[in-house]
This record gives sequence, C-alpha cells and structure tokens, in this order.
Amino acid sequence: MAHAHNLAILRGLIKFKSNTQKIWGVLILLSIVTAVEVVLGIYKPDSLMAHVLGMKLLNWIFIILTIVKAYYITWDFMHMRDETKGLRRAVVWTAIFLILYLIFILLQEGGYVFDVYKDGYIKRDF
Repeated sequence: MAHAHNLAILRGLIKFKSNTQKIWGVLILLSIVTAVEVVLGIYKPDSLMAHVLGMKLLNWIFIILTIVKAYYITWDFMHMRDETKGLRRAVVWTAIFLILYLIFILLQEGGYVFDVYKDGYIKRDF
C-alpha cells in the first residue's frame, strides 16, 4: 500500500501537486538560502558586523541559515517528515547530544591550550 507524502513546505505555506514538484520546490528554496549566504559572505555588510552575544551578527545569520538548510535537507530529502515520531526524536536528539558533547570537548581542550600559551608551562600532564 502506498504511503501519501506531505506535499507542503514552509509550514504549509507552499503546497505542491506531486512529489516531483515538491523536490524542485525544496531545491529552489535551498538554492535561495545558499545564494543569500554567498552574497552575505562576499559583501559582508558593515551593518552586520555588530557583536551580538559574543559573535558578529553576520556569523549568527550564517549559523541560522545553515540550520535551516540542514532542517530541510533532513526533513524533505531524507523523508524524515514521513517517519514515526520516535524515530525522528531518536535521530534529532542523538545529533543534538553529540554536538553538545563535541562542543564541551572543544571548550575543555581550548581552555587547556589557552592556559599553556598564557602561562608558558603545562598545567596537566596526561
């Protein structure tokens, strides 16, 4: 028995008649987001160089646009939308915990390297 796929993107704002149209729609959406990233990366507007939460606003925009692209690639091209809630949560939560763990490791090691360069000696010997 065939499973009917959800043929809408952007929370139902844009609806398609077939899977082929939806694939092209998502591809165009991802291309537009990528084009915005490339244009911002080339021109780097001075208005986006203000610091917000310790980083430039432009960097925050890049992070947000990358998350949007990852969401649509996973949700539509990898058909995560059509999976059960348990599988979706297992995939998403595993990735989130892995990313948080890697950030923790980077911060720990970065702090150690900073102390070594600052003080000129090895504080801990493994």
